[in-house]
Amino acid sequence: MNLIIGVVIVLGCVIGGFVVHGGNVLALYQPSEVVIIGGAALGGFIIANGLGMAKRTGGAIGGILKGSKYKKTHYLDLFGLMYDLFNIARKDGVLGLEREIDNPSKSAVFSKHELVMKDHHAIEFIQDYLRMMVSGEMNPFQLENLMDIELQTHHHEQEEIIHAVSRVSDALPGFGIVAAVLGIVNTMGSLGGPVQEIGHKVAAALVGTFLGILLAYGFIGPISNAMEHKAKEESQFYTAIKTCIIAMVQGYAPQIAIEFGRKVTPTALRPSFQELEQHVRGKKA
Repeated sequence: MNLIIGVVIVLGCVIGGFVVHGGNVLALYQPSEVVIIGGAALGGFIIANGLGMAKRTGGAIGGILKGSKYKKTHYLDLFGLMYDLFNIARKDGVLGLEREIDNPSKSAVFSKHELVMKDHHAIEFIQDYLRMMVSGEMNPFQLENLMDIELQTHHHEQEEIIHAVSRVSDALPGFGIVAAVLGIVNTMGSLGGPVQEIGHKVAAALVGTFLGILLAYGFIGPISNAMEHKAKEESQFYTAIKTCIIAMVQGYAPQIAIEFGRKVTPTALRPSFQELEQHVRGKKA
């Protein structure tokens, strides 16, 4: 939604201001300039990053259209799940916990927490490290170090996409100049012809520069920033999972372990102590 609103504001203000100054909107319609700039940007992106990265980038941009998936309710659902699993570990031991994490889709505990269940990567992350906790072969420091390495790897993969999009944004003004130069070359071939035709071709050339700069700073650059914010939100969610599990491995009670996770939750999404307690009691009931 934010992406759509932003696009509408950018186009509305830029084109609206142009019209207010007496401009003709049809003069901005130059398909050839769009083909030159867009094609050069796409081709350069594929040369630098490959088709695999192009597919991943398309998926990431599609994720921005959906907006942020992490809200306070999502964190409450996570802490509720952690609380239930940690209680099973304390009451039924590692065998009871192992039965739950072996097949989350058939687990009564996991099925109560639908928001987390929709996040397959988060479920796999929880499964993997609870299995290690069950095995008892890793101390809390080793487990935390392994978690940090996995989170850094995941974050690095996301950064690759963000940097690739950012580099396209940096290159777009240059591609706009390329389109403008080609337009001027085309104009030079028409010297001596009707003034109206020359003026039209010069205008088309200038539209190329305009499009390159507008796409860079009005769309692609902001999209890169939005992808970075989305990656940080995901990283913060996984950090909350990590903190809860490490606290449990260190011997803290389930209620205290999820309190550790609550404390690392972003302020805007962090439930209060009372909210979390009420949520957990409701789940327990």
